[in-house]
Amino acid sequence: MTVTTWNRLAGTSVLLDGFHALKHAVRFGADVPVAVTVDREATLALADELAPDVREPLAALLTEVPESTYSSLVARPHPTAVAALALRPPRAANLEKLAHTPRTAPVVVLDNPRNLGNAGAVIRLAAGFGATGVVTTGTLDPWHPTVVRGGAGLHFATAVERLDVAELPPGPLFALDPEGDDIRGVKLPDDAVLAFGSERSGLSAELRARTDHLLSLPMRPQVSSYNLATSVAMTLYHWSLGAV
Repeated sequence: MTVTTWNRLAGTSVLLDGFHALKHAVRFGADVPVAVTVDREATLALADELAPDVREPLAALLTEVPESTYSSLVARPHPTAVAALALRPPRAANLEKLAHTPRTAPVVVLDNPRNLGNAGAVIRLAAGFGATGVVTTGTLDPWHPTVVRGGAGLHFATAVERLDVAELPPGPLFALDPEGDDIRGVKLPDDAVLAFGSERSGLSAELRARTDHLLSLPMRPQVSSYNLATSVAMTLYHWSLGAV
């Protein structure tokens, strides 16, 4: 029955790849209809050690399966030999969270991102800082399995959606650009929309045209750029402290 349920849901559900992704998804209220492990006792022991708050729901969810069955369900087996399927949050609910005002934390926008791993790292950062959500523009699917893997299941701790630039949530739009004002002299409001350009080409013309403020991060001369996730982390950290 577990394999039948998995096969029925696999095409429309979010793959939670590994113990930590399942832990975070359960912790933040994801609907997880099926979860498997090669070693139930070892997985629950890991929960006792690292996540006792979700040990009970994990015990109710997990089904032990042979290693061959587990390997047949996932493209790349995880070292913890745990996998699950979760239902993606309704788009309408995420859009409501993103558009709700007044916001108490910024929305992060990745403008035409290209790297799936970078997008996952940003979602993990945004969840850690308590950002309202992460929006991507362009063709990258922020719910791609590689992005979810990079985000360690923390998609369920924040609102994650793909939107057109014209559909971005309300709020003053601050975009990171080398020619912008030094971020250290600017206080970022809680309802800010923080935009970051693609890893190669920077901000799109469409997003730049909608930007209220261009900001730059401090950087040593002759260093060309920061990693996308690093830029987001620095900006969210600056927001969390407030400008001096």
